[in-house]
Amino acid sequence: MKATQHELEIHGTVASGFEVVREAFAENFRERREVGAALHVTIEGEPVVDLWGGVADVRGQERPWERDTATVVWSTTKGLVALCYLLLEDRGQLDLDLPVAHYWREFGRGNKAGITVRTLLNHRAGLVYLPSKLRVEDLADPDAVSVLLEAATPIWEPGSDQGYHAISWGAFVGELFRRVAGESVGTFLRRELAEPTGAKLGLGVPLDDPLRAHVVDIIPNRKREFLRHALPEALFGKSAETYTYRGVVGRPYSAVGRAFRSGPSLGRRQFQAMNDPAITALELPWCGALASAVSLAKIYTPFALGGEHGGRRYCKEESLAGPMARQSWSERDLVIHKPIGWSQGFLKDELHLISPKVEAFGHAGMGGSLGFCDPSEKLAFGYVMNRMDWRIRSPRMVALCRAVYRALGVVSE
Repeated sequence: MKATQHELEIHGTVASGFEVVREAFAENFRERREVGAALHVTIEGEPVVDLWGGVADVRGQERPWERDTATVVWSTTKGLVALCYLLLEDRGQLDLDLPVAHYWREFGRGNKAGITVRTLLNHRAGLVYLPSKLRVEDLADPDAVSVLLEAATPIWEPGSDQGYHAISWGAFVGELFRRVAGESVGTFLRRELAEPTGAKLGLGVPLDDPLRAHVVDIIPNRKREFLRHALPEALFGKSAETYTYRGVVGRPYSAVGRAFRSGPSLGRRQFQAMNDPAITALELPWCGALASAVSLAKIYTPFALGGEHGGRRYCKEESLAGPMARQSWSERDLVIHKPIGWSQGFLKDELHLISPKVEAFGHAGMGGSLGFCDPSEKLAFGYVMNRMDWRIRSPRMVALCRAVYRALGVVSE
């Protein structure tokens, strides 16, 4: 990416002791080809890191990144959806250990009667693909889509193993939420979490929503970068990316091939489709949220503080015990071929990547975005950027996480 006058102009503030985070943020631009990005971190509800910089629009205008610039955050969306499920459970509207079919009777067809809500949320249901080709546009008719979901059958015995339901997760949990709550997860997210916390983010954002004025395009990996990095890794490497790419490209009927190649499809435009406002106006609970860094941190802040913030109780403190614990874990996930786990839909990654604390929960997104909280440190974290990374975990994201925990004295390097 061509350097511009904006790329090394780092704006914002850090609290005393967090200078190492500012340096890591700047280093992402100097050394890791960051284009535009923002990072917001709170401790005990107060900002300790509030940084932004770089270029928001690279199509000739070189519009600078601003504090409230928002992007598509891909699977960071899953963490926002999991927060909504956490509230349903906390309010007694949902029992995670009851079968999904208790709330959605027709779901029980096709060897799915025993799948519990927790099994589905934790990527253990074996439903990594959908039985019919769908386009994301088809999700505008949830009643029609639900019939297809009901016909799906697991590709492994539900509960016996774990495989990241990269795309299908959103279709299933979105419909289940609608059955339980009587409204869409995007509607619930806006009313129950975004508006009370002051987070300017959304899932299924209308075309005339004021948030749209702050949204910028994501920059997918260019073909040249794929040929230079991802393809050699797929052919000759031994990393998690190696086996994931091989499955997607060469083994379409494997768990990984089905997880990433089955619908709902973005079509020929692939990642570029998510720059289309008509697509992000749909509710895509696995990838479609629009958010800024400060908004991701705001929405996780109450959950970093025992479920209460700003005079409002969002959930009981004891309800956080579930996501703080590691509920599902695999040393080699069937889809993304790395050690990883989930708790009630929240990502529980390896401790050297996002957080060294097992109590932390949230979700990362493809390309690098991240929102999470760590109740053990009373920390909330939001990071968004526009240039995507080809690796499962972006080194830019990991560098920022490690810098935050170095500032806290939790890790030494």
